[in-house]
Amino acid sequence: MREGDAAPYVFNITTGSLRVYKLLPDGRRQITGFLFAGDFLGLAVGESYVFSAEAMEPSTVCRFRKGPFRALVAHSPPLEHLLLDRTYRELAAAQNQMLLLGRKTAIERMASFLFELPGYDPARPSAPGQVRLPMKRGDIADYLGLTVETVSRVLTRMKVKGLISIPSPNELIVERPERLRQHALGEV
Repeated sequence: MREGDAAPYVFNITTGSLRVYKLLPDGRRQITGFLFAGDFLGLAVGESYVFSAEAMEPSTVCRFRKGPFRALVAHSPPLEHLLLDRTYRELAAAQNQMLLLGRKTAIERMASFLFELPGYDPARPSAPGQVRLPMKRGDIADYLGLTVETVSRVLTRMKVKGLISIPSPNELIVERPERLRQHALGEV
């Protein structure tokens, strides 16, 4: 899905994960979110998509024409309630993202991200403390408004402090969840 393209479809992610982003006129990319199985994409009203989306790993999406999808939602109160609930969560996430980008330090941004990420992918539950990272460090940087170097430095600092361990590039373990939460809230 590309920003500016005609928007006749709504998508539901059935497997995998996607990044949603906008390209700035100077070529910089701002990732606005990560979507996982069960999430919807393209629900916004309008004739064209206002964001772009790309798969971060092998993914499957189910595509619906907007008109029939809206009719289905109108005749299915449970689906309507599900979408409304997801909309509320997306609004809260957008408000948290504004705070994160506007006021938090690099370590507070990373801690917030790591603290919240496991809850975004309910189709693939993980062990307590385990955080699956389907995105690359550059994606994390573009989401948090940081450089890749800063993301790497912050992760290293968190590892040295014993907050996390990093068994692989696509996974980390939160070793001290309460301390990570304190960093996320700016209490440290």
